Amino acid sequence: MAGTSQHGKAFIRPKAKAHLLIVEARFHDDLADALLEGATGALDEAGATYDVVTVPGSLEIPAVITFALDGAAEGGRHYDGFVALGTIVRGDTYHFDIVANESSRALMDLSVQEAIAVGNGILTTENDAQA
Repeated sequence: MAGTSQHGKAFIRPKAKAHLLIVEARFHDDLADALLEGATGALDEAGATYDVVTVPGSLEIPAVITFALDGAAEGGRHYDGFVALGTIVRGDTYHFDIVANESSRALMDLSVQEAIAVGNGILTTENDAQA
């Protein structure tokens, strides 16, 4: 069902009784806690249910969503959508760019190729203070 946000932009409300999978990267535990609290609070308010799976870092998130889709195809739990949560903080190496670009690309590929709803809540920041 479509609605209007406080800013006048259209948005889609989750279907009644939607069940989602939240996949959270725990590389930055304190930030992960805040992201998870925000996501679960919003889903609770919307009346949705959810499962939470934890992975070490943001690069693992798309793989877990793929495993969940494969499991559903084999008679396992079906999810109406997915929420990806993580924080990638720039360091002194090229690793930041790889993780940020590849995790985002993989989530977009999954969303388009599998026709699934994926909320990308992976933060990419320059430093801890910005996160």
